[in-house]
Amino acid sequence: MTRISASEAFVETLVAHGVTDVFGIVGSAYMDALDLFPGAGIRFISVAHEQNAAHMADGYSRVSNRHGVCIGQNGPGITNFVTAIAAAYWAHSPVVAITPETGSMGMGLGGFQETDQLPIFSKITKYQAHVSRPERIAELTHRAFTIAQLERGPTQINIPRDHFYGEFDAEIATPAPIERSAGGSESLEAAAELLAGARFPVILVGGGVVMSGGQAEAIALAEHLGAPVITSYLHNDAFPASHPLMCGPIGYQGSKSAMRIVAQADVVLALGSRLGPFGTLPQYGMEYWPADAKIIQIDSNARALGLVRPFEVGICGDAKAAAAEILRRLSKPDRKAPVLDGAAARRNEIADQNRRWETELDSLSSADGSPISPRRCLRELEKALPEAAIVSTDIGNICSVSNSYLRFEQPNSFLAAMSFGNCGYAFPTAMGAKVAAPDRPVVAYVGDGAWGMSLAEVMTCVREQIPVTAVVFNNGQWGAEKRNQIDFYDNRFLGTNLVNPSFAEIARAMGADGIRVDAPDQVGDALRQATSSDRATVLEVMVTQELGDPFRRDALAKPVRLLEKYRDFGTS
Repeated sequence: MTRISASEAFVETLVAHGVTDVFGIVGSAYMDALDLFPGAGIRFISVAHEQNAAHMADGYSRVSNRHGVCIGQNGPGITNFVTAIAAAYWAHSPVVAITPETGSMGMGLGGFQETDQLPIFSKITKYQAHVSRPERIAELTHRAFTIAQLERGPTQINIPRDHFYGEFDAEIATPAPIERSAGGSESLEAAAELLAGARFPVILVGGGVVMSGGQAEAIALAEHLGAPVITSYLHNDAFPASHPLMCGPIGYQGSKSAMRIVAQADVVLALGSRLGPFGTLPQYGMEYWPADAKIIQIDSNARALGLVRPFEVGICGDAKAAAAEILRRLSKPDRKAPVLDGAAARRNEIADQNRRWETELDSLSSADGSPISPRRCLRELEKALPEAAIVSTDIGNICSVSNSYLRFEQPNSFLAAMSFGNCGYAFPTAMGAKVAAPDRPVVAYVGDGAWGMSLAEVMTCVREQIPVTAVVFNNGQWGAEKRNQIDFYDNRFLGTNLVNPSFAEIARAMGADGIRVDAPDQVGDALRQATSSDRATVLEVMVTQELGDPFRRDALAKPVRLLEKYRDFGTS
């Protein structure tokens, strides 16, 4: 036990959990603790908006597999976190939101910057703690950090501003390692038996493989079975793109090769995936999910098992450990050998489907001219991306189409807003990723609409020396929503047309580099220049208004107009 102040106990707990970077905006509510950050070796990265601070914490945690930490002023600073914490929740990111609150003696009086901060986050966090006395600040902060990693999701530590003060005897807890299991013995044995007898097994690798560091185990299992591998929606980095068993991602704008392959499966091993509903929707007019296939689902969250699709075998376990254990069971001398006589045929089928899809992509991406066709732009970006690049993508038309083109050789390389799908995600998340992995080039793909939500953080990049590259697709529209107005509302464009300035010029005015290109042969060189620079760069690409396939056809219907004055605006 050591005599310590409340702020010291709080900061020492951060240190014990390995915190070296915190994202936020300075505020009086936690200034006593903030004053200790330099002495504790914690870098405070001051941002332009608190939502972006939480996105940065998300990107930081997803690349480093460590905690991402954000903090802000009580009241409006904390409510600004909400969107980004929700995104982190659906990305299973261990983000810790530190939320200073109105002083304990003023709660409920309607004072300055007061709101009840716990209910706001109750559905988008894994754990919430309220520090009821200064003496508990270290204990509850430690618990919030522990559960964020244990349950893979955001947690909240809510601290009345007066509880950063006071003296008491305290002990700073040492974080204990969390050992994860492969799952139950019977279910693992059933999975091995099912895979051994499969005619056309397919392995779907998801985010759990990346989070567990289990890519090597997934590769070994796939090679033993001779099984094709597909990746779940927006987890293109879960398996090496160049591996001969890799077929690409399923889901919106994914790989037709992956979809045609999984359609042939009699057994699907969903390794570290909740089989989210949006990630398995029909695409390209294909009902590709194999209705009669037997599913083995492995997820560390028991509640995710069978939530979306029924399984034959459900395993509550860590993806890395489960893959290794299933391989061990398949490799036993007395185990019936997997059905390998079809492995050569499956490899031939993979190669054929991959060639067909690449040929089609080449054709789709061949348009010339200025402005640049979006698919041609994405193909040129793909060719010029550095090998170890981290890419974050925003939501929207062109960014979503990029799912067809983004291939990675190593995990922790692809960051997307996942099923929360919020705009303004990509750029701040890329910034957090760059802080976590300063030696890797980091690129954000952003549409011109979403760019308006995060461009102010260019100033943060300049001030904090965070050299990320933002590729901004400038086509003067909210493209995904415009496609809905074309398909369902007879080309009545309300709120979807934009009038933009030159984003490259704005970047230069902020002190960053700005490059503007409008021809296909300029894209690759511009990206290589930007990613090799030690300065933040905005690469503004002038693209056509060509639109991709509808993003949410499942969520819209032809309008019905019953009142006479609206009859000209739809069907009756």
